[in-house]
Amino acid sequence: MRLIAACMLFVCPLLASDDNIPLPERARLYLTDLLKIDSTNPPGNETRVAEYLKQVADQFGIQNELVGPDPRRLNFVARVKGAGRGRPLLMMAHSDVVPADRAHWSVDPFRGEAIGGFIYGRGALDDKSLLASELAVMVEIRRRNIHLNRDLILLAEADEENGSSGIQWMVSQSFPLIEAEFALNEGGYILETAGGGRVFHIQTSERIPARILLIARSTGRGDNPVVRLSRAVARVAEAEQPVHLTVTSRRYLREMSRLRDFAWLQPLLAKLENPVTAAAAANQIRGRDPEIDSMIRASLYPTALRAGDKLHGIPNVAEAHVEAQRLPGETREEVVARVRQLINDSSVEVEITGGPLVPAAEPSPLATVLYRGMEHTFKTHPEDVVVPYLSSAPTDAPFLRARGIPVYGIPLFVKESGENRAHSTDERISAKNLSDGVELLWQVVLDVSGKE
Repeated sequence: MRLIAACMLFVCPLLASDDNIPLPERARLYLTDLLKIDSTNPPGNETRVAEYLKQVADQFGIQNELVGPDPRRLNFVARVKGAGRGRPLLMMAHSDVVPADRAHWSVDPFRGEAIGGFIYGRGALDDKSLLASELAVMVEIRRRNIHLNRDLILLAEADEENGSSGIQWMVSQSFPLIEAEFALNEGGYILETAGGGRVFHIQTSERIPARILLIARSTGRGDNPVVRLSRAVARVAEAEQPVHLTVTSRRYLREMSRLRDFAWLQPLLAKLENPVTAAAAANQIRGRDPEIDSMIRASLYPTALRAGDKLHGIPNVAEAHVEAQRLPGETREEVVARVRQLINDSSVEVEITGGPLVPAAEPSPLATVLYRGMEHTFKTHPEDVVVPYLSSAPTDAPFLRARGIPVYGIPLFVKESGENRAHSTDERISAKNLSDGVELLWQVVLDVSGKE
């Protein structure tokens, strides 16, 4: 009865009697269904996604459960048992998506439409394509009755986009359900070069978010806090952030500079190490490739302003929210101190506010069975390159890295036409990209988990 009600309310998953379809088609069907479930955060309602995943898992006899403190925002955890010759492999993906302004989309963002070889929908890239692929791989292993050497776990966590409460609850309250030797997550991507090769970016580290609040208060006598706040915001937004190299970014720059497409990096490497020339070198990098620049400098950008609600009269208080993305090795206190120095106005208060307290974590190591297995799977041609990568976009990975689980953003999907439509209007993924990606995931899982 519950299955019938769920099908009426949302979408009905693939029937078990149709279980002989190819793996890429299975992933496409799951993705289409997932895109039809509106899990916009806020408010999330990720339980809708969790219940869909449970229906699929139940059809194939996969052990699973829905857990979490909020009935509307449950996490989904499933497990296929292995022989226990190795500790589990965890596959993870978040079930929420960012808001979509329907007025600016050319299609309904929650219909999962296929047009011109692309599948459109909010979450098509971030992160339901990965979730659909992971679900398809787990189902295929179960359907074929493949006996693995280690357990395979699937986690769909709630609230990644707006607070990471889902993964924090899992770590603090249900860690045994997801404890693993290593994990696969979002954050990686494939870059196709002009020379015909592919660069597989395995995310091993990432920038860390922090939300900063600027507050200007009126001191009376015609003082206008809006004016003082505006000056402060402009100084923050226009300032160049200092260059900060990490172990991951140094290796990435060195490996990429050896490629023909990125040979222009070579003469800049030594300059980045010199404090006198680092800023100018980073500016040259930003002019050629802003994404590489984001790996070596923190960012500060204003996101919201609030002052009075009357057209006449000076408000007593003006506030601005600034999103900070700091690099590993930089503390929140250092970033706040830098903001105060940039503003250079003691009458403007600067404080950390809201957002998850993301733990500091070392980069995931490159000597694990999982990383080596991905290298083996991805390097099928002499021109292909595998590199560790520090992503500018934060994920839930640091919460697991801090508990000793290496997490890798797996590069399954090509950055199509050099663009990234995640979080943007008309978010989409090509059917071929999804098909190739789920096949890569299948190979990685079997290579790392092995057959009994």
